Amino acid sequence: MTPLRLEVVTGWADAQLRTAEIPDYPPALNGLQLTNPAGTVTRVAAAVDGSRRAIEGAVAVGADLLLLHHGLFWGGNQRIVGAYHDRLALLVRHGVAVYASHLPLDLHPSLGNNARLAEQLGLTPSAGFGRFQTVHVGCQGATDLETAELVARAGAFAAAQGGRVHHSHLEAGRRTRRWAIVTGSGASSDTLREAAAQGIDTLITGEGPHHTAVEAPELGLVVIYAGHYATETLGVAALAAAIGQEFGLPWTFVAAPTGT
Repeated sequence: MTPLRLEVVTGWADAQLRTAEIPDYPPALNGLQLTNPAGTVTRVAAAVDGSRRAIEGAVAVGADLLLLHHGLFWGGNQRIVGAYHDRLALLVRHGVAVYASHLPLDLHPSLGNNARLAEQLGLTPSAGFGRFQTVHVGCQGATDLETAELVARAGAFAAAQGGRVHHSHLEAGRRTRRWAIVTGSGASSDTLREAAAQGIDTLITGEGPHHTAVEAPELGLVVIYAGHYATETLGVAALAAAIGQEFGLPWTFVAAPTGT
């Protein structure tokens, strides 16, 4: 098989994810973050975080392109020393390019973390949710389901990803009729107020500060915290699978749970 040019693969991903159009936090640096000497791709690995464990996993399977949700530069400007240097050196030494996608991947209607989590939980999105600048990062929809059953589904999903589920106060027999999902660190006072204003009764997210569990019952909400890491495993795996199908490339998901 003739190796594919790196820019062909990453350019296709940029087009699918609308990388140039979607706003994000500056450290995200969406798109190609690190090239490799050959400038080609023969095998893809995907991981949530740009950790040493994830990089070592990519090297172990012989990948020359690593897809990340949380890229290499979340700390902003920093000196290339210590652990940060070692991660970059490992990538360069083994010829592994890095492509990152944060909010563009979160909100994608078929590959995104939010749409994929809804599917995992047996929910069907009907609209966006979780406003950030000009876009909705998450999704929302209607159902008629005991909230405890939704917690159980989220718990089974989280456990399969090496995590566990938590939730705010939940009364026996309560039913979920309007839900919203924002993966990762999606619980905040702003998100809770947005949910309450839109008639959402159940918010599913990865994690959030303690005060969100205090505020939730007063806003008529239950918040289900299914884990930051767990809720963001789905997008990069889906992107890797899509690249694999489009270009005939083998791919591997590198599991590196964080416990959060």
